[in-house]
Amino acid sequence: MIGIDLELRGCTVLIAGSKSGSKNTALRFRVEGATVLTADGPFQAIQLLEQAGLLVICDAEPLRFASVVQAARIPVMHLGPATRAGSITLLGGGPGALDLLTLRGVRALAEAEVVFADRLGPAAHLPALAPQAQIVDVGKLPGHHKLTQRDIEALMIEAARGGAAVVRLKGGDPFVFGRGFEEIAAATAAGIPISVIPGLSSCITVPAAAGIPVTARGVNTMFTVVSAHDPLSDAQLDHLAKLGGSIVILMGMGTIEQTVAGLHRVGMDPQMPCAIVESGTTDIQRTSCTRLAHLAETARGHSNPAVIVIGEVAGLPATLVNAAAQEEPATLAAQLEVA
Repeated sequence: MIGIDLELRGCTVLIAGSKSGSKNTALRFRVEGATVLTADGPFQAIQLLEQAGLLVICDAEPLRFASVVQAARIPVMHLGPATRAGSITLLGGGPGALDLLTLRGVRALAEAEVVFADRLGPAAHLPALAPQAQIVDVGKLPGHHKLTQRDIEALMIEAARGGAAVVRLKGGDPFVFGRGFEEIAAATAAGIPISVIPGLSSCITVPAAAGIPVTARGVNTMFTVVSAHDPLSDAQLDHLAKLGGSIVILMGMGTIEQTVAGLHRVGMDPQMPCAIVESGTTDIQRTSCTRLAHLAETARGHSNPAVIVIGEVAGLPATLVNAAAQEEPATLAAQLEVA
């Protein structure tokens, strides 16, 4: 609620005041579910009074709206004009599905005036999530960056210095193989207030969406998340193989052949269960279960974004399918056709 205990959803609110001073106030009322009318002068405000159920005076010189208040037959609120101090919110957008964006993230986008968006996460839904915001596409493709990281930071700081509520939308969680802390450091050095809204990371959510637990009682007691954007060394792979837990690989499709060859060299069992989950949590999710010996070949049938799981847990969904097939083959077959 905005200052007082009012149910604003469905209410029409008339905000009278200068556009610069009342802009953020109008955004906050819209987030609460109200329909907002604005008037930057008394004459316009009086014309709109009959359409409103609540009048809000939000101006540096509220007395210039005294005639509007006198004419009003509806409740009246007085709010100070919003300051134009800008800020940055670093927002993790989750693994891709819109309904896995957090409620706190939805609210931040609803209040945003400028959004710098990566290509992953809920970026496709920004016209609905942030209808009043300027959307700046700063997404990076493998081998092609529209803007450098320093460029992105400079643009964010410039927008915030201009008084805007800035949201930096990143896929997954901003601190899991993202450059979120670099953006915090840049904003802090520039004296810009910055806050963080965590997001659901694909390292856990994408395997889960495919029915793969990253840990399972009696199977493993740890999992390791690695970025394979650059090939892993044999020493790194040797350590991973000896841990005996699950290996969850992000950004690893481009180096999968080197990863598989390295795991063979360090002695991992060629029959180790593996899985590739492409576009996890979305309506085009696709999963392939295989063995280490065939993982590189299987990967050729998939594309980014994808999460790779190596370890005994990757074979657990198949054990359920096999058990169900032995007990009720007809029912299982029908379920698989529907799926």
